[in-house]
Amino acid sequence: MNEWPEGWTGGRGDGYGGGPEPEAARRMRHVRRDDGGGSAAGGPGGVGGPRHPAEPPLPPELSPRGPVPSQRRQPYAQGHPGPGYPGQGQQGPDGQDGYNTGQVYGRGTPNGPGGPGGPGGDGGPGARPLARPNWKKRILIGLAVFLVVVIGVGVGTYFWADSKLRREVDLSAVEDRPSGGKGTNYLIVGSDSREGMSAEDKKKLHTGSADGRRTDSVILLHTGGNGNTMISLPRDSWVTIPAFTGPESGKRYGASQNKLNAAFAMGGPELLVRTVEYNTGLRVDHYAEIGFDGFAKIVDSVGGVTIDVPQDMKEKHAGTDLKKGRQTLNGQEALAFVRQRYGLAGGDLDRTKNQQKFLSALADKAATPSTILNPFKLYPTLGAGLDSLIVDKDMSLWKLRSMFWAMKGVSGGKGRQMNMPVANPGYPTAKGSAVLWNMGKVKQLVKELENDEKVTVAGGTG
Repeated sequence: MNEWPEGWTGGRGDGYGGGPEPEAARRMRHVRRDDGGGSAAGGPGGVGGPRHPAEPPLPPELSPRGPVPSQRRQPYAQGHPGPGYPGQGQQGPDGQDGYNTGQVYGRGTPNGPGGPGGPGGDGGPGARPLARPNWKKRILIGLAVFLVVVIGVGVGTYFWADSKLRREVDLSAVEDRPSGGKGTNYLIVGSDSREGMSAEDKKKLHTGSADGRRTDSVILLHTGGNGNTMISLPRDSWVTIPAFTGPESGKRYGASQNKLNAAFAMGGPELLVRTVEYNTGLRVDHYAEIGFDGFAKIVDSVGGVTIDVPQDMKEKHAGTDLKKGRQTLNGQEALAFVRQRYGLAGGDLDRTKNQQKFLSALADKAATPSTILNPFKLYPTLGAGLDSLIVDKDMSLWKLRSMFWAMKGVSGGKGRQMNMPVANPGYPTAKGSAVLWNMGKVKQLVKELENDEKVTVAGGTG
């Protein structure tokens, strides 16, 4: 009898040779090793190698590859052969049913490629360093974006505000103009215009209901290299109104003696400018006028203006009812303050002082950073002021800004406030009480302004 270990004989039909071995030992299914080695039936190389018992699999936590989750392989489309396997249909290259039990892509073994300790992992000598954020670059980009936004808003605001200016005064139509001197001269006019006011507004502001518009205040502002000077021209100043052509009738009128505010009533802003130039010899470069309603709205838009009221003031015509001392005035109170002349010791001269004081304080309040840098205050202020501001045709928003900042500078001590030098504040004329200028001092003042020299002339009476 042949013993199985001594030889292999045919005729057994089982494919393993002869020998009385149990069926389980003689027939073993082919088992694929996970490590890619030989078959379980034999050693490396196949069927005929030495037999060894199958090694038990390592627990997942001890496996060099770590736990290998099954991944669903994307099935091949019907009729689309797998690579290298023509006509395989939906099966993958290994003939399986679409489940991948091979290599897992992504993070690998702890010390292998893709693992924390290997190349491309999170640590170790071969790890790629994480990119750190470039804060300097981010800050520069942020600043650039901020500047673009600020410039865009500023440019947009400039053109919006510039378009709202009412350029209605044509200084080129003024006759016989004097030659210009050094510096810039602005004629700032407060009129009693009730344009756009309702009956309720007129009652609230005590303006009355007179038609047309007349000058309530006239201020000549000179700006130059030796400081800024604000000179009030009393509306009752007795002056020569030069010959002119009526703007509506076209009729020619000869020269006459009258109060300064009569020039505005007779020929509008152009005749007022001509009268100031004729009596002073100074050339007016720009004109700006605001009415009652616009003045009150500007004051309210900046939240009121704080000022030191020089005395108790109560007067029915202007609607004034104020106590002496420092206080914040709203639009209605401010308009009454600058309009009152009855009850003041100096009459119209004291009123012009109050007007200058308040305009300077208003400019100072409106030019604060809390107003300029706050769009919720800036836009209402510009809208309230520019809608009711009448200027000459050559006035730009930039020139208007220069006028405004010059007024602010005067209130801050960088300039001078004064009245036109007068000889007698209550000189009687055929037209009633009027103010005569001291022409000797006026000529000296005009010379200093023309040459942009420091003003040394005293204002007021004397």
